[in-house]
Amino acid sequence: MTADRLPFRLDHRRIVVTGASSGIGVDIARVIHELRGQPILIGRDQTRLTALACELNATAVPVDITDEDAVSAAIAELPPLDGLVNCAGISILDTALEAKADDIQRILATNVTACAVVTRECAKRMIADATAGSIVNVSSQAASVALSEHLGYCASKAAMDAMTRVLCLEWGPQGIRVNSVNPTVTLTPMAEMAWSAPEKRDPMLAAIPLRRFATPREVALPVAFLLSDAAAMISGISLPIDGGYTCH
Repeated sequence: MTADRLPFRLDHRRIVVTGASSGIGVDIARVIHELRGQPILIGRDQTRLTALACELNATAVPVDITDEDAVSAAIAELPPLDGLVNCAGISILDTALEAKADDIQRILATNVTACAVVTRECAKRMIADATAGSIVNVSSQAASVALSEHLGYCASKAAMDAMTRVLCLEWGPQGIRVNSVNPTVTLTPMAEMAWSAPEKRDPMLAAIPLRRFATPREVALPVAFLLSDAAAMISGISLPIDGGYTCH
């Protein structure tokens, strides 16, 4: 589908995408490009990031988002910004009885603290430039429902949704909208392997009324909607993209 046939566009808008070197972040960057936006790609895998930047004629910024000083320096060098998508995240699975403090700290450092730092730096730029920007946090259904062996991940995504509401409240007067999207299992290459075993996959599918997992593009398009003027009066929400999983 071409941009001319879509009900919303992102013409010339510069939008930072973290986690752009893999998974859902790749599709978000591609959809922004399709909608005539200008994605700015942040990720740790320089080879993948450079390849995607060449494909999309985009800017690549290889940086570890858990390095606060590096993030601040990198974002200070960017051109004026219109939006941000926080898509970088990690998960380390373990039962609650076996969860390790270091693992929980690693999850929170990436999914919460680093997200807060990137968002702070991008928002500073938007406010300084008087830009009515849009920020979208890629959260998860794990923010609102319990998933076995996901203690640290569930906690981090619940924190991300809480952060979304706080930022909506604080930055709304400056015209900055902040929202979350909350996908179910999304079939990135890594997820396809992780959910391939029938004993793990089938109970989850049975709990989703649509009886299937999401594709990365099915997450990327709602993200693009929230970035666009079509969502100009939407801020502070956590939007399920879960086929009805959280209706229970």
